Amino acid sequence: MSGDEEDKGGTETARGERIAKWLARAGVASRRDAERLIAEGRVALNRRRVETPATFVRPGDVVAVDGRPVAPPERTRLFRYHKPPGLVTTHRDPQGRPTVFERLPPGLPRLVSVGRLDLTSEGLLLLTNDGALARRLELPAQGWLRRYRVRVYGKLDERDLAALAKGVTIDGVAYGPIEAALDSRHGLISWLTVSLREGKNREIRRVMEHLGLQVTRLIRVAYGPFQLGSLPRGAVEEVSPKVLREQLGLEVAPP
Repeated sequence: MSGDEEDKGGTETARGERIAKWLARAGVASRRDAERLIAEGRVALNRRRVETPATFVRPGDVVAVDGRPVAPPERTRLFRYHKPPGLVTTHRDPQGRPTVFERLPPGLPRLVSVGRLDLTSEGLLLLTNDGALARRLELPAQGWLRRYRVRVYGKLDERDLAALAKGVTIDGVAYGPIEAALDSRHGLISWLTVSLREGKNREIRRVMEHLGLQVTRLIRVAYGPFQLGSLPRGAVEEVSPKVLREQLGLEVAPP
């Protein structure tokens, strides 16, 4: 029977799966947010309130959040999505703005995003039904390069762009090395290719503003090995299990 006690002589596979990880893979929330749901008393296992994240779920167990049963996790799936500007990367927005998840095509599982793109940004956004995978791909330790095409307005000095390779500190916030190259320039309007590995909140906009440049368009074209390519705006395309095995080392059952 599943419960809070841990069989120290067995493996997690034998005992089941920790409930926070199970909820993350089910797409309910990230593992951290799942632990918060548990702390708030909103999670039940086989009709009993879960008291600790050190609770294991086994096949056949029934998990509920806020009284609603949660479907067992599906096979891990990852999708490329071409986010249009004007959408918030969240499931619900207190200000009532349209969200990414409201605009997804029908028939998809419940998904969470790998990182975010802000309201006016566009381009490649990775989506997955596995919250644990999303957290793994977001970690700076992953070391994945995020590449953007950026349109800026203002007087541009290429020496300022080159200096970003050493990192920069703005208002007490240290940003790591940024690769920025000029692609084209027409008067005060320039297109840049910008690559970074950390991806802090509004990092590119803040760094460009620090250089006296206003970002007028920001398009993410790559996240690690995954490319936006020719994916149409608003379209979603699933990453094949073969690519998940090759790029992420995941053993994923075929559809």
